[in-house]
Amino acid sequence: MPVSLHHIVIDAHDLPALARFWAEVLGWRILSEREREVVIGPDETAPVGICFMPVTDRKVVKNRLHLDLTSAAEDREAEIERILALGARRAEVGQSGDESWTVLADPEGNEFCVVRPKETLVG
Repeated sequence: MPVSLHHIVIDAHDLPALARFWAEVLGWRILSEREREVVIGPDETAPVGICFMPVTDRKVVKNRLHLDLTSAAEDREAEIERILALGARRAEVGQSGDESWTVLADPEGNEFCVVRPKETLVG
């Protein structure tokens, strides 16, 4: 059997707080909370979850990996505002202003994008 994606791991200073932020953003829940690991997902049998692991160093450069989120076209701006109200901030990573995505950063500075509505992984 080939390997499959299990967790996306995000380094964090405040694991519970960052896990709660992402659970709220995605409409997921906290599945497991330990001192050195917090896991969120839609449910325990979902194919992929997000795992938060402790880190002591501070983030100093743009992420090499980031999440892209999408929503229905009519909900996009409201979703961006909802995510900002949860503690995200707008992030500048060299955009021109003509992009079809909005760059945000979570409370610990990890960049992610809200992209135009998509129904498939390509296109």
